[in-house]
Amino acid sequence: MKRPGRTLAEVLAVLAAAAIAFPLYWMVLSALKPESEVISSDPKPWTLQPSLDNFTRVLTTQGFGRYFLNSVLVALVVVALSLLISFLAATALTRLRFRGRTLLLVMLLVAQMVPVEALTIPMFFLMRSVGDAVPAFGLNQLGGLVLVHLAFSLPFAIWMLRGFVAAVPVELEEAATLDGASRQRFLWQVLFPLVAPGLVATSVLSFIHAWNDFLFAKTFIISASENQTLPLALLAFFKPDQNDWGAIMAGSTLMTVPVLVFFVLVQRRLVSGLAGAVKG
Repeated sequence: MKRPGRTLAEVLAVLAAAAIAFPLYWMVLSALKPESEVISSDPKPWTLQPSLDNFTRVLTTQGFGRYFLNSVLVALVVVALSLLISFLAATALTRLRFRGRTLLLVMLLVAQMVPVEALTIPMFFLMRSVGDAVPAFGLNQLGGLVLVHLAFSLPFAIWMLRGFVAAVPVELEEAATLDGASRQRFLWQVLFPLVAPGLVATSVLSFIHAWNDFLFAKTFIISASENQTLPLALLAFFKPDQNDWGAIMAGSTLMTVPVLVFFVLVQRRLVSGLAGAVKG
């Protein structure tokens, strides 16, 4: 028999989940509503005439497919590079002793405290200078957008992974060394699987940040419309006379689907990674 306290906690959890899920429900519902119901002054939490016209209007918008591929490319590259760099950096900061190590840790912490908006303009001038030397990584280029996302995601990723790496006992590395394993073999065959939960959590945060980003895409992709990302595609439905809210909700729904799919895929890896870490 359940205790009253546990029952109350479960009820509160269900209510909290419903409150969080309601905006998503309303977004999908609005995407399925005809235009007359979307702009109605008496909105209802249901529709008797579901329609895919809003999705059709979004998918047939010129350049939408290109924007989608750009967002996928940027997000996946940012995730891959942030995982690789943050894992190596966290291992070095945890396992190695070198001059300036404490200062570097403090700088990583300070970098997370500075508002993104305060660094956007200085980063803009920096990327313009980078573009003069390496055009592929400057303004209006997807490579430059990837560098900007890495600059803002790496400090948090390194700081978080540092805790996972530090949780792995040093005796495990010593035992691997006695068995004849090199540092590189220990790094990739022993340490990497053990910090898999941290890597998965980092990948989720990096993917969501890069996928949903609007500020950086709007700031660093100025004139090259072919390199714009999916959040910028929604601007086509914000019109001076009247916003196309049905298309906006449909586009937002389509943007949400890849995030949910990515989370479901890595969630399974997260569970297996946690099981492997506990077993190890």
